[in-house]
Amino acid sequence: MPSTTSATDQTTRGFAAQLPRNLAANIAYFLVNIVIGILLVPYFIDTLGVAAYGLIPLATSITGYVAIVVQSLNTAVTRFLTVDLQRGDYAAANKTFNTSLFGLTAVILLMIPVILVVAYFAPSIFNVPAGQETGAVLLFLGVSAGFLIRSWSGNFTVQLFAYNRLDLQNLVNLTNLIVQTGLIVLLFTLFGPDLALIGGAYLAGAVMASGVAIVLARRVCPHLRISIRSFDRRRVRDLCGMGWWVVIDQIGSLLFLQIDLIVVNLLFGETPAGEYAIALQWVILLRAVAGVLSGVLTPTILSCYARNQTETLIRVTKSAVKLMGLAMALPIGLVCGLAPLLLTVWVGEEFTFLAPLMALLTVHLAVNLAVLPLFPINVAYNRVRVPGIVTFFMGIGNFGLAVALPLLTGLGYYGVAAAAAIVLTLKNAIFTPWYATRVLGVGAHTFTRSMLPGIVATGLIGVAAATLGGILQLPALVTLVVAGAGIALVYLAAVWVLGLNGFERGLFESYLPPALRRIII
Repeated sequence: MPSTTSATDQTTRGFAAQLPRNLAANIAYFLVNIVIGILLVPYFIDTLGVAAYGLIPLATSITGYVAIVVQSLNTAVTRFLTVDLQRGDYAAANKTFNTSLFGLTAVILLMIPVILVVAYFAPSIFNVPAGQETGAVLLFLGVSAGFLIRSWSGNFTVQLFAYNRLDLQNLVNLTNLIVQTGLIVLLFTLFGPDLALIGGAYLAGAVMASGVAIVLARRVCPHLRISIRSFDRRRVRDLCGMGWWVVIDQIGSLLFLQIDLIVVNLLFGETPAGEYAIALQWVILLRAVAGVLSGVLTPTILSCYARNQTETLIRVTKSAVKLMGLAMALPIGLVCGLAPLLLTVWVGEEFTFLAPLMALLTVHLAVNLAVLPLFPINVAYNRVRVPGIVTFFMGIGNFGLAVALPLLTGLGYYGVAAAAAIVLTLKNAIFTPWYATRVLGVGAHTFTRSMLPGIVATGLIGVAAATLGGILQLPALVTLVVAGAGIALVYLAAVWVLGLNGFERGLFESYLPPALRRIII
């Protein structure tokens, strides 16, 4: 690491030993997630058909809306409990933990009738393939129940997060993913493909992962005890005060990120929704990758806030935005430039007509993923009201545009994709970096400049990939590998030599395992 201020050194020493393990665990989870995600789509298309496959991501989208209150309260709990534990105030931490645990339990019990109603009427609300109505109801029930159970067990995984044990947090996530996927394949093999079995697999995965979370939390943080006497009404006000604005923000975010598939299903039917879901899968994976990378940074930001290390926080976050943009530029550019080849190898040549849609859904992520390291700043400083209001109203604008563009222009589901690209990019290119500078009290363009290298790199990689994909006259898989690997090698070398300063190289190296660090250095 380069020489920095004493505050930087203190924070780095506190987290340095854990960072490589966290990153390795995040990468492992990411790889398993992306492999399963890529393989499951053609598996579902072959076994269930395109139209029925489209209901699976639709069910997870609807679940996000149903469980929005629980998710938002979890965000508030994460902030308060992490600060309590980082400051060593275990009495306050026990009040936060038990207030959250019993409060969320009550909220989840109240959500059960809502879930039952939504699942029961799902075949009436959405376009569902004939003969699969009962399976669709059970799919929505299983996915929703599993989601609520994972949200409730978030009371325990937040303890792993607070102690920067993202490796164990990823172990919990891996348990959920592996149990869920393994059961789907096993049950399909034993009983034949059925949407209801997917719902059951989601529920079983959530139960197993929650059990693992509780055991690990007990080992990592023995200071917290379940006790109704630690329930604190004043803490309820703190959590709800922040949680309410997070709810508003989450509603807006869902109107950005989870509305397009619902609109496509309702406007165009189940088969176009299935086609849209295929193109959307790579966006989901890229968001997951960015979430993994930014997730490693979040405990550092909360820790810096808890220790009043504002200067360190600004420097690390500024570099993280640049590194995130440059890191995501490679997969985003490759997916956009090689979309026809990717679809041919992945789901078959008959789906290459989705290449322009895939590029449209993906290209704006160069802006919208680069800003992810800025979001924990608002949570750490408890400044979530203004972002919540802005996100909410822009989310409504996105929903309106997603409906209006296809109807007014005849663009079909391309109009839905264009609406999200336009509105989300406007928000994250202008408001998000500006508001972070207001919270931190620094220059208005502090983070905007950090986003530019990733945007430029995405454009260059996309053009290079499309050019190579057109020039190389090889089988699709060979062209994909040769073009992707060649561009990746040249790009990574160029970024390391020309794109990073000394502090950024040091920050990157601090995330590597010691053995790999010695090879690179």
